[in-house]
Amino acid sequence: MIDRDALFAGLRRWPDVEDPTLQAHDASDELILDEAAKLGPLGEVVVIGDRHGALTLGALAAGATRVRVHQDSIVGERALDANAERTGLTDFAHHGLDASLVDGARLVLLQLPRALDALDEIAELVATHAADEVVLIAGGRVKHMSMSMNALLGRSFKHVRASLGRRKSRVLHAERPLRPGISWPRSRTHRLDRGPLTVVAHGAAFAGTSIDIGAQTLLAHLGEMPDASHAIDLACGTGVLGVALALGRPDVRVLATDASAAAIASTRATAAANGVADRIEARQADGLEGVPDGSAGLILLNPPFHIGAAVHTGIAERLIADAGRALAPGGELWCVWNSHLGYRAALDAVGPTRQVSRNPKFTVTATRR
Repeated sequence: MIDRDALFAGLRRWPDVEDPTLQAHDASDELILDEAAKLGPLGEVVVIGDRHGALTLGALAAGATRVRVHQDSIVGERALDANAERTGLTDFAHHGLDASLVDGARLVLLQLPRALDALDEIAELVATHAADEVVLIAGGRVKHMSMSMNALLGRSFKHVRASLGRRKSRVLHAERPLRPGISWPRSRTHRLDRGPLTVVAHGAAFAGTSIDIGAQTLLAHLGEMPDASHAIDLACGTGVLGVALALGRPDVRVLATDASAAAIASTRATAAANGVADRIEARQADGLEGVPDGSAGLILLNPPFHIGAAVHTGIAERLIADAGRALAPGGELWCVWNSHLGYRAALDAVGPTRQVSRNPKFTVTATRR
């Protein structure tokens, strides 16, 4: 077996944000693996929510014969692949969040998501398709956990218990699946000034079936945006912006991109629910990779401002720079952002930027290349 301390010391994040305070593993990864080791030889393992490879590679280093792994973020997948190549631990396979991931599984290791909806979808999937004797070991940092997680797991499993805390981390054990069936994705229809819009969301999609306030703020300005035959909904989430644009402009075609698999699945479902699936391509990607330079006439962006639990502007700044690369001369980037965050310099680096609206919470800007 490979020494775990040495393995973890060599793990690296995918280089999307250069920040030494953002680690590739934490104490919750170690605690999950230690709790799993108490059950005996690992055999085949399912890993869900691995951020940069610590759980997958840690399980393989501890003797797992094979790992099926699901990571919502394409960036996380690439971090795992790069760390696997570096360590030589490659006996794993990527899966979507579907029955093939957990079918017949006896041991599932989960890095707890922050969103309860995401946990609910995962719990339903495991409790519906895994083996009768499955054990789900779900861990996280204590400050991000709540009793609601225990209660939620209790809807899908008969027995749920918590481990003792260690180094500000804790693990929940769930056993005896109740076979609840699958209730995801879910949908909700909103009555907007421009007409109805149905949002379909998987559990890990940002804002779920609601329309977050930032998106609402940008939606109010759709009529002011320039005409373009092709537009991009960058960091699309559930696809609200791109779908609303397609509904209002029958001739526009939209490329929707997001690093999240749940976001892309939600966007496709949202487009279909609103009858515009033929004009919206949803693509999982890191930013606008694959989009040619100088090709986009209009880009809409409601950027994320968290990396995990930490407020961090790095992702938004990368997305803004990528939008600048993809914009055609004279094309415009319409962006909504938290007013207290300093994105104006990054936008001005793309081109002349005008403030369209501003309130204490959100600013909308239009940047022309």
